[in-house]
Amino acid sequence: MAVRLYIYDEKQCDPKKCTGRKLVRFNLAQEISSLRRIPHGAIVLTPWAEKAVSREDAARAAARGIVALDLSWKNIDTLPRKMKGVAERSLPFLVAANPVNWGRPCKLTSAEALAASLYIMGFKEQAHKTMSKFTWGEELFRVNREPLELYSEAQTSAEVVAIQSEYLVDEKPQEEEQGPR
Repeated sequence: MAVRLYIYDEKQCDPKKCTGRKLVRFNLAQEISSLRRIPHGAIVLTPWAEKAVSREDAARAAARGIVALDLSWKNIDTLPRKMKGVAERSLPFLVAANPVNWGRPCKLTSAEALAASLYIMGFKEQAHKTMSKFTWGEELFRVNREPLELYSEAQTSAEVVAIQSEYLVDEKPQEEEQGPR
């Protein structure tokens, strides 16, 4: 059974590069025209959520779906900080694999965010299928291989956050040794 994916699209990006619209075109996600139309109980990915997405969200995702908010990072503050009737979740540390933000921490496209959420919750096959429509899609799983695997093994949000903290501490010395680029 596939998890239903939803895109709330503010239409603020280049339509040719919009990953959310591409998922809708290929029937991998359904567009939501208003925040009020977000399915009750769905998981909504937001950067300010108090809990990180984890395996404990898998049953809710399977029953209610996952929603990506597709809008410019510059306008993220226009969204309400609390949404009623949904489970807000944030993604743990991952780097973008899309051509526009490649290698930048936490600058994932909507498609990357949905695929990463699916992967972390244990829906790995659907995560790969979600990214299959992008020539660079598998790069998400390549550049984030280690953290995605670790996050997907965690059972709770608290465990995901602990793994993220440990991963970031472990990665820091390696980055410093490489020096500026």
